[in-house]
Amino acid sequence: MKLGRVASWFLVGFGVWSVIIWPRFMEAIWDDKRSWDNGPTSFFLVHAVLVAVSVVAGVSIGVIGWRSVLGLRKMNA
Repeated sequence: MKLGRVASWFLVGFGVWSVIIWPRFMEAIWDDKRSWDNGPTSFFLVHAVLVAVSVVAGVSIGVIGWRSVLGLRKMNA
């Protein structure tokens, strides 16, 4: 399957967005008073899993997009 130039760059942008946004969200969750009560609460743990999965998915999608961009460059060279 081949991706077009726009789709490839969209995936790269999505990956960058995920790496920037989700850790910032985690900082907000870390500082939230609902996150701690003699240890992490379920509120914190659910959001930590959400952030971890989202960052991994974002990086994976970004890598797919970047590999596609590189493949398009080789085809046009």
